[in-house]
Amino acid sequence: MRYLIHLVTHYPFSCVLIAIIWYLCFFTPPETPLDDVAFIDKWTHIAMYLLTCTVIWEEYLRRHRRVEWWKVLLLAWVSPIVMSGLIEILQATCTGGRRSGEWLDFAANATGATLALAIGILRVRSRAR
Repeated sequence: MRYLIHLVTHYPFSCVLIAIIWYLCFFTPPETPLDDVAFIDKWTHIAMYLLTCTVIWEEYLRRHRRVEWWKVLLLAWVSPIVMSGLIEILQATCTGGRRSGEWLDFAANATGATLALAIGILRVRSRAR
């Protein structure tokens, strides 16, 4: 419980974005004209995870002078990808057909997290200079 409080107090924007992702992944989206755009869903998944993981990196770097790579990789790359897989499994099995879990959504989420990883590594390198 203490660690959860630590995460919420030290990474507030990240926690809000993660909560938004969970909400968006389980509500029934309205139909929009953007539904006709090819792969709009995948681009949205990439953008959500790119933004969220970049914010995690920024909050981590703001709080830590020395980067502990195993921690930041676990927090800002592995955990969001695992969360993404869990969400896709839950969508496929627990939404009564309202939502579907897709491997391509999982791949798009992992792509967004990996792009954020590249940005985070570049931020660490530029900060070291």
